[in-house]
Amino acid sequence: MLGYRFTDYQPDPNQQGQSTFDQLLKIFMELMVITSGDVNETLQWMTSLDNQYNITNAEYGMGDFIQELKDKGYITDENAEGSFDPTAKTERSIRKSALEEIFGKLKKSGQGSHKTPHSGAGDEASTDRRDYQFGDSLEQIAMTDSIRNAQINHGLGNFTLTENDLEVNDTEFKTQTSTVLMIDISHSMILYGEDRITPAKKVAMALAELITTKYKKDTLDIIVFGNDAWQVQIKDLPYLKVGPYHTNTVAGLELAMDILRRRKTKNKQIFMITDGKPTCLKKGIKYYKNSFGLDSKILNKTLNLGAQCRRIGVPVTTFMIASDPYLKQFVQKFTEVNNGNAYYSSLKGLGNLIFEDYRRNRRKQFKQ
Repeated sequence: MLGYRFTDYQPDPNQQGQSTFDQLLKIFMELMVITSGDVNETLQWMTSLDNQYNITNAEYGMGDFIQELKDKGYITDENAEGSFDPTAKTERSIRKSALEEIFGKLKKSGQGSHKTPHSGAGDEASTDRRDYQFGDSLEQIAMTDSIRNAQINHGLGNFTLTENDLEVNDTEFKTQTSTVLMIDISHSMILYGEDRITPAKKVAMALAELITTKYKKDTLDIIVFGNDAWQVQIKDLPYLKVGPYHTNTVAGLELAMDILRRRKTKNKQIFMITDGKPTCLKKGIKYYKNSFGLDSKILNKTLNLGAQCRRIGVPVTTFMIASDPYLKQFVQKFTEVNNGNAYYSSLKGLGNLIFEDYRRNRRKQFKQ
């Protein structure tokens, strides 16, 4: 029998014992993403919420919260207009909270955590042993095991240590990956009353925080695409806004390939978050646009670029935030010519899908 089971409300244990400021700060950070970093609009929303739901109390009001935000360096009003602006501390906090929300608490496993199925000339020690090979350093030699081998091979009476007796501590091969994350900021990302850009921004911030804190030798470049495509900095992610744009997937892929072409790493990949078909091309200074169905001119150009990415060894993983049959048909064609991956995701599951695919792709070396 299907139905609902009701239980007593249990407060979030993570919020128990938190100060009023910390509880309000969590709401503030969430709204900062939704308002694209507009501090004044965020505080107006919080004031409205306070009037309706009493999120503050008699001892600690919104004025106290705003003053504490200033005192702790989250916002500043030191500008000509006297309005509030976010600080670098706020940007870091937003990225950290996005990482924790989407990926959960990461366990400490040492700096790097570069896992591959291969051993090699890395500097991360493993528990495996192997025979000595010319070029191995003295520090790698496992002396205890090597001496034991000499005793077994030559006896105790005439102790001799030869090259064939030596064993070394193997090291794990460290991979490095260059990733370009493409984010669709066309108008359809907020169309029909559904906010798709906020989850996309959260994923981008979480991925940026993951790479910059856990995979420090990897690179992450972020580009947005609408009628055109351009690169944005990690610090600008909370402030991304959807524009009155069409979807120029070609421009996004061309810029992503140009960025990766300059990277020296062997592992390169593109992640593309989008909710719609390509609808735009740029020819000189003019745009060719068609929002109805799949335009063959735009589609063929997009598929050609997907095939070109495949030839240079750059897989494209597409995360489609939509379920329309004709959109799936486009993604299937694009994935086939690129030999990449595609996911048709709900907004709730988007973060976990990107995380898993990032970790899987970075563990192997793509052949060119």
